Amino acid sequence: MSVSVAVVGATGAVGEILRQVLHERAFPFRAIKFLASERSAGKSLTFQGKTYTIEPIRPEAFAGVDLAFFSTPASISREYVPIAARAGAVAIDKSSVFRMDPEVPLVVPEVNGDILQHIPKGIVATPNCSTTQMVVALKPLHDLAKIKRVVVATYQASSGNGAKALRELDAQVTAIGRGEAVPPAQVHAAQLAGNVLPHDWKPGDEGYTEEEAKMIAETRKIMGDEGIRVSATTARVPVRIGHSEAINLEFVHPITPDQARDALRRAPGIVVLDDPSKGEVPLPLHLAGRDEVFVGRIRRDPTVPHGLNLWVVADNLRKGAATNAVQIAEVLVQRGWLPRR
Repeated sequence: MSVSVAVVGATGAVGEILRQVLHERAFPFRAIKFLASERSAGKSLTFQGKTYTIEPIRPEAFAGVDLAFFSTPASISREYVPIAARAGAVAIDKSSVFRMDPEVPLVVPEVNGDILQHIPKGIVATPNCSTTQMVVALKPLHDLAKIKRVVVATYQASSGNGAKALRELDAQVTAIGRGEAVPPAQVHAAQLAGNVLPHDWKPGDEGYTEEEAKMIAETRKIMGDEGIRVSATTARVPVRIGHSEAINLEFVHPITPDQARDALRRAPGIVVLDDPSKGEVPLPLHLAGRDEVFVGRIRRDPTVPHGLNLWVVADNLRKGAATNAVQIAEVLVQRGWLPRR
């Protein structure tokens, strides 16, 4: 089955990676178009050796489109995702706008891909990048011993805040290297180079940031278990690409580190790197450009009856965003779950 595809937000950081992933995974399309803001409309880009003119985001652009990937700000997704769906496309949206809508599936294919059989509004939401990699690692362990509680601390890359944030970090690092004055922060909450920012997101309720609230609510929805207790602390670190997470898990049933390693090795989309004595440990510096979720430092937590600690790393622009969206589209195409026109 080949489909007509629209990539919305094609020139942004995630949009660029999405084009790359579509090419690398040989996604089957019969036609493809690229949409962006009026600032980029009319410019050209090259995809698979062919030049395309970037079209403006407007309602008529979705006529005849089967699949629309949205890598756009929330304001754009809020307006145009329903328009694309009404035009007959399945809209796969990266923004946070529709994630908690009970009629919109929130999907990580390795975890809950089967729910794609039912898309009431023609919209599929993809989770926050930090949530995505975490639930991939949690799923096989939950199936094995039932997770009772999750405590996670994240170490999130600058690129999670967009291309402008990454350029800001690069400029700060360059200035420090030259012994020059560091440019003031405009995108991140404060200077990121040589620093760690636990407040790089909008504040939410009870002292939590919006990022932390997303991890809590999205994890429960994706895992399909509202009984899982989740506590999250998120921080931005001076890393270009790759989110890292220290995850503490408490289980209902007994589970050993060896049982966890075995379950994780057999699970889709996971690579276990867990021999620190040989340097086998997930590091964002080495894992940028990869689509898998990497898990290491698997060890018992002796402070609870059934507890484990994990270290989880993934490329936030790929598995955390673009690759997950393409994998959703692959499930829809391969299983014949796209609506027939």
